[in-house]
Amino acid sequence: MTTRAFPDGFVWGAATAAYQIEGGWNEDGKGESIWDRFCHLPYRVSNGDTGDVACDHYHRWAEDVALMQSLGLKGYRMSIAWTRVLPEGRGRVNTRGLDFYDRLVDKLLAAGIRPNVTLNHWDLPQAIQDVGGWPNRDTVEWFADYARVVFDRLGDRVSLWATHNEPMVIAFLGYEVGIFAPGIADMTQALQTVHHLLLSHGRAVQVFRQGNYRGKIGIVLNISPYQPATDSEADRQACQRLDELYTRIFADPLFKARYPELVSSWLKPHAPKVKDGDMAIISQSIDFLGVNYYNKSAVAFEHEGGLLKLSSRNISAPNLGTTEMGWGIYPDGLREVLVDVHTRYRVPEVYVTENGCAAVDQPDKSGFVDDRERIDFMRAHFRAAHQAIEQGVPLKGFFCWSLMDNFEWSRGYGKRFGMVWVDYQTQKRVLKASANWYRDVIARNALED
Repeated sequence: MTTRAFPDGFVWGAATAAYQIEGGWNEDGKGESIWDRFCHLPYRVSNGDTGDVACDHYHRWAEDVALMQSLGLKGYRMSIAWTRVLPEGRGRVNTRGLDFYDRLVDKLLAAGIRPNVTLNHWDLPQAIQDVGGWPNRDTVEWFADYARVVFDRLGDRVSLWATHNEPMVIAFLGYEVGIFAPGIADMTQALQTVHHLLLSHGRAVQVFRQGNYRGKIGIVLNISPYQPATDSEADRQACQRLDELYTRIFADPLFKARYPELVSSWLKPHAPKVKDGDMAIISQSIDFLGVNYYNKSAVAFEHEGGLLKLSSRNISAPNLGTTEMGWGIYPDGLREVLVDVHTRYRVPEVYVTENGCAAVDQPDKSGFVDDRERIDFMRAHFRAAHQAIEQGVPLKGFFCWSLMDNFEWSRGYGKRFGMVWVDYQTQKRVLKASANWYRDVIARNALED
């Protein structure tokens, strides 16, 4: 057996998102978000599920922090619901919403857990969507104003801030294919959303620097490694196009102040409107990059494969199957991504901000969930993270997705990613085997492999 020790101070954590766990969707002055609206429309979400109650974290937050403390978590990645703070997305501040996050942050710190706060985990205020949403350039400044309100209230205690979570999902699943909120299918709007998400990130970083708030600020990108399905030139070029569309279209502006070639070639008819000075705002220095990693894909040229003329499929490492989401399991892809980010962009610090799997979790007669598949998944990805550190990646922490079972967006409650079982009828929480295993890893700051 090999012991893989992690660096002193390594932040072992778990992650959630506001809409997926909070519930309380219209309580205490909270406004309507695009996900509130989307979920209440027919046929958008499996089984007609909504996040109206979810895990009821809005009322059970103290219990949930105690649960985190029992696991020995060093960090907790959470998001702020924009509409709890600014019900219309701009203008009037809802003090009761800020008070909730104020109490939560204090409770986390009292439990010895570092808050890692994301400002935007997909739940744009519906009032802003009604006047154009992310394709509307005015949203950039409204986001900066929202960031300032939150920084002013919590900035003396939060050590890690992320502006956006997975802007690729917002832009392409929300505005290009329309399977996520706000449910629009328009590539031109999607690419303008890309630009405005990046620009609003930059403006929020400026607000953060100008306010001299404590802590560090960055952004979270979901990054998958892609490989050509064959050695053909057509497949190699298709692979490059997909990588540029989903990864480089965000990372290159952030770290190189330019969009990849794809934007001015294949996507030229839909290219975003960029003003002088935008790239300087987008590319100012950040303190860390958050990386969300779930799977790896093989990409092939496909003549009828949409705008980019390609098809892709998840792949698994030898002798590994798929998760309950149908996603391939490829742990070494995490090492690939981390090493690539480090060598290509030289980010000062990197965190794995999401990594996890859905599994068929069935409680036994005593209510216990023996999720061995999830433990195997976590072990393999922790190993890959350690190998990345050995290769020089400045990896500072690992936040598992997810702390608890929750609302899985368009899949509703049918898929469970949590280390904690949630009975959605009673809201009872039960530690799964993976939670107990993770507690031991954290306590040792090492992986017994």
